[in-house]
Amino acid sequence: MKHPVHALIESRVSVNYYDPERTLSDAVVKELVRLATLAPSAYNLQNWKLVAVRSPQARLRLKDLAFGQQKVADAPLTFIICGTLQAHRRLADALRPSVDAGVLQQPLVDTWVRSATESHEGNAQLQRDEAMRSASLAAMTLMLAAEAMGLATCPMGGFDGAGVAREFGLDELDVPVMLVTVGYAAGENWASKPRKPLEQVLQFA
Repeated sequence: MKHPVHALIESRVSVNYYDPERTLSDAVVKELVRLATLAPSAYNLQNWKLVAVRSPQARLRLKDLAFGQQKVADAPLTFIICGTLQAHRRLADALRPSVDAGVLQQPLVDTWVRSATESHEGNAQLQRDEAMRSASLAAMTLMLAAEAMGLATCPMGGFDGAGVAREFGLDELDVPVMLVTVGYAAGENWASKPRKPLEQVLQFA
């Protein structure tokens, strides 16, 4: 019997056409973000931010910055998925709830904070790499969560990152990594596209 998670992965497609008449509630948006932030991140940095673009006016502003892609206007919600730079400087605060809950012990947290500081401080490339990784993991988790809730999504890399940061007031440490449209699919979308055979992408070592 196929596991439900496997079925979700196999059924997910990137949707270009949405029903513009169907909206999403605050509760749905919050649940999507809650689930997205259960994604893993190095040291549990949680170096991400999600901006929920929902109002018609904001969606049109974002559409202009996404090179006119109509799905940004039609979908009731588009997330700006950001990765956060210099997250190691706030790692102790991020891990405090884990200590309070008894999941982690303070000596281990101190070791993680020291290690993250030593590797990340002054290393802009590593900070950006971690930000991109974490934001991407959160985005994929969000897309699967949306699929489980009967929603359609599409990850998008085609947008003006500097313009998005400026127009939506992002902090200078928040890097827009991708957009993810969310809503209810209209009927004109593609089926799942075939993938490369395993022998082209799998290597055993």
